[in-house]
Amino acid sequence: MKLGVICDGISRDLVHAVDVMDEFDLTYAELQFVGDTEVGDHSSNEIREIDALLRARGKLVSCLSRHIFAGMTAANKLGDDLHSLHMDALNRVIDMAHVVGSPLVRIMTPKKEQILWGFGGAEKWNVAHGAWDAMLPLVAPAVDLARNAGVTLVVETGNGTMVNSNYTARKLIDDLDAKDTLKVLWDPANNCWCHERAYPDGYDEVKDGYLGHIHIKDVKVDTPRATLEVREIGTGQLADQFQPMGDALRADGYDGVISFESVYHPGNGDFEAGFRRCIARFKAHFG
Repeated sequence: MKLGVICDGISRDLVHAVDVMDEFDLTYAELQFVGDTEVGDHSSNEIREIDALLRARGKLVSCLSRHIFAGMTAANKLGDDLHSLHMDALNRVIDMAHVVGSPLVRIMTPKKEQILWGFGGAEKWNVAHGAWDAMLPLVAPAVDLARNAGVTLVVETGNGTMVNSNYTARKLIDDLDAKDTLKVLWDPANNCWCHERAYPDGYDEVKDGYLGHIHIKDVKVDTPRATLEVREIGTGQLADQFQPMGDALRADGYDGVISFESVYHPGNGDFEAGFRRCIARFKAHFG
């Protein structure tokens, strides 16, 4: 399968990140921060330099991952100042995607309301009424923009965002009638927070044409204590699910990229060291 890494998880020095990618035979570069700058904020010259470096080293860009719509809430409205800032940033990221040849651009969703739907009394006393419906007009113009620009958006299943499971990601796509332009960026470790089991439950939600991109890391969540621990791959709660996930993706002919997300460190803040401790097991499961 197509394997890559979110480069700034190794280093924001892209040259060094590419050197490490070469060391481990990874082809697909997902860009989030290059230097101290988030994608969408680089100058035209900087974008050309990034493109030239990656092409010279034989790397393909899998996704440009800016935090579009992150931090918004149900109180935000279409066209307000914050929404306009995110849409302007999305325009810039799409322009960069055309230069560096990225087929995908990531978006996020606004902050999570915990209970969106309910029954048996919960619909009266517990549901955050209107929160889901208020999000749809915020995301819809991003879909239109991407469709007209000829790129595909991927919505990440994120911690603390309205879309935090494959179920809600699929529902967003269906509610916007956007399966042609919007796909799921599945981060099964993030989905652990809402207790959606990655395999088979999460996979079954997206396997029929909804899946566009994957992030892999391992975690241990303690929702009652509001605590998240990133773990070395194979030592967290996804340890028994990675191989079935990889087997299913291969059997079903998944042709997208699987990015290793290097957000683990072995207690010393050295994320490259964490990458080196995890990458062999990542490749064994998904290579």
